[in-house]
Amino acid sequence: MITPGFIAIWLAWLMAGGSPGPATMGIAGTAMNEGRTAGLAFALGICAGSAAWGIAAALGLSAIMLANVWVFEVIRYVGVAYLGWLALKALKRAMTSDEVALGNPVTGSLRTIFTKGAAIHLTNPKAILSWGSIYAIVAPNDASLSMLLGYFGLLYAGSLLIFIGYAFLFSSERMVRTYRRARRWFDFAFAGFFGVASYKILTVRLS
Repeated sequence: MITPGFIAIWLAWLMAGGSPGPATMGIAGTAMNEGRTAGLAFALGICAGSAAWGIAAALGLSAIMLANVWVFEVIRYVGVAYLGWLALKALKRAMTSDEVALGNPVTGSLRTIFTKGAAIHLTNPKAILSWGSIYAIVAPNDASLSMLLGYFGLLYAGSLLIFIGYAFLFSSERMVRTYRRARRWFDFAFAGFFGVASYKILTVRLS
């Protein structure tokens, strides 16, 4: 299951999760303005929403991919397009000198903050697209349910690392200053990695 190819895709998954977006910027803004505990509550809510989509995608794709091999190819190319879109988005950010806001803080009780975090992922169509695409990329077209759930565990561990890590990192003023100074270089790195990953997935020969 864990091959050099999977490790490369897992790293791309980490970078996709860590690139600027509603979830990561929401965690950053909340951790910066409301403190580490609030940032962690928001991050855990996002992780809960992500888990719901990840398990749902595994359960659905397990049956669909076995019955219709062509679905595997369709979802794979959707994943390629998604990675390409992320590469262009990161490149566009890197080419501008405008300051990128680190998101608006989420306020309220810890339960409210957690719920708002879960709602972000549960109402985000890109979340289910991301999970469906990554399964189609990393799993063989005859993948069993147990195999897909195994991939879920490995990928979800990466999501936990990114989202919870953001809550810790962005509750530190030093990290915020470092990110702002090096933002453009981060975005250039994101663009290059996403572009290469998209090309590799597009040209790989499936058995």
